[in-house]
Amino acid sequence: MTDPSDPAIDPDEPGPASEGDAADPELDADTDADRHEYDPEADHAFPDDRLNEVLDRIAADAEITACLEAQNVNPVDRKGYNDHGAKHVEIVRDRALRLYDLLKAGGVEFNGARQQGLDEADEAVIIALAATLHDIGHVVHRHDHPYYSIPLAADLLDDLLPSFYGVAERVRVKAEVLHAILCHHTEEQPLTLEAGVVRIADGLDMERGRSRVPYEEGGRGINTVSSQAIERVSLREGEETPVQVVIRMNNAAGVYQVDSLLKAKMEGSLLEDRIQTIAINTHSDEDGTTSIVDRIEL
Repeated sequence: MTDPSDPAIDPDEPGPASEGDAADPELDADTDADRHEYDPEADHAFPDDRLNEVLDRIAADAEITACLEAQNVNPVDRKGYNDHGAKHVEIVRDRALRLYDLLKAGGVEFNGARQQGLDEADEAVIIALAATLHDIGHVVHRHDHPYYSIPLAADLLDDLLPSFYGVAERVRVKAEVLHAILCHHTEEQPLTLEAGVVRIADGLDMERGRSRVPYEEGGRGINTVSSQAIERVSLREGEETPVQVVIRMNNAAGVYQVDSLLKAKMEGSLLEDRIQTIAINTHSDEDGTTSIVDRIEL
């Protein structure tokens, strides 16, 4: 196994715990504290008034709010799966826009908005809207929900986009948003980097806070148990790639989240070569022996 103290990991980040070490408060804290909304007032690499206006409109839209709450009933209450509701959407949107900022800062040129003749400012708008609406198909059924999301999102976009765009532009923005929503499903192939960002961001919502409800209610499926093992996901500028994702887990069960679920999202995203993912097991076994998994990379 690779040494988890590899310098590719930011030395300012908490390292793997060793016998006798004090608990790291960042790792032991409730991970819901890190599950926050994208802050339009924060110091982002590419702030934009248009994006901020769209985010404000989303937050004030009663129908979108109702959908984000209702879409959790089938996956969580009826199927016992992890969170797919408003909290999940906040995290996916936050991480999608964070990925976008880092990729843009790294010189990556996006193609979706550009090929439609839209403004560069529309790239982030497309990403934010797709991240917000990607899972609303769950109100119909968990199975094949991306396909149900398309008509439902189309109706919501028809109401929202006229406030910001003329006819031609809103047709094109809508097309790009629907493409990104569809392609968060691993069965579909993203054709734009905007869609790839949403797809990967969906896979990056994996911390234990997401599985708290089904776990506390007795759920012990692989999605729930593996998510319980993930303590923290951090996104930062990479040394060899524009983005480095560091995933900290407390036991080997977290490998399923990384090597199965996230890997499937990465493959075919058009961003595989621009994002480095490092997962490290921060805890050794109770007897002090080396853990089964010290580190894996995608």
